[in-house]
Amino acid sequence: MLITRLDPTDTLAIQQAAEALVAGFVVMAPNAWPDLDAAIEEVHQALHEQKLCLAARDDEGRVHGWIGGQHAYARVWELHPLVVHPRSQGQGIGRSLVATLEHEVRQRGGLTMLLGTDDETDMTTLSGVDLYQDTWAHVTAIRNLKGHPFEFYLKCGYKIVGVVPDANGYGRTDILMARRL
Repeated sequence: MLITRLDPTDTLAIQQAAEALVAGFVVMAPNAWPDLDAAIEEVHQALHEQKLCLAARDDEGRVHGWIGGQHAYARVWELHPLVVHPRSQGQGIGRSLVATLEHEVRQRGGLTMLLGTDDETDMTTLSGVDLYQDTWAHVTAIRNLKGHPFEFYLKCGYKIVGVVPDANGYGRTDILMARRL
């Protein structure tokens, strides 16, 4: 796989990146990008909001995944979104995208990468819980029930640094993770 910038004039690559969003989030966050039109809008928005947008492409140029990053604070960048098409997962594409984005952010003086990974579909033990009661006991005891990506980020060196209780409705938390670059 080759990691390149996502070109705002490459309509085929934008279409493929949008298809990856729809397919990649259908289980974890089905309302995030419920159809291709919503996903295409997200890709265009990412490309035009001064984000870093990187795509993983095969030898034929087909997009298998993409990542976005935007400046959030003085020396902090937010990773959003990251997706690898389900048919291409498990091949190191996500790790390569994350590593390349982190490299680009370091080149721009970034010290920290921040991300939020929602639990809208009961994938962790933080879902359905009143996190206002003994927050850190719940966070410390988090377990992955259904393949939630927080474990992928842990393997990439990220740490859970907080949660946003009820971010997506009662008991639907957003897990905040960060990594020092």
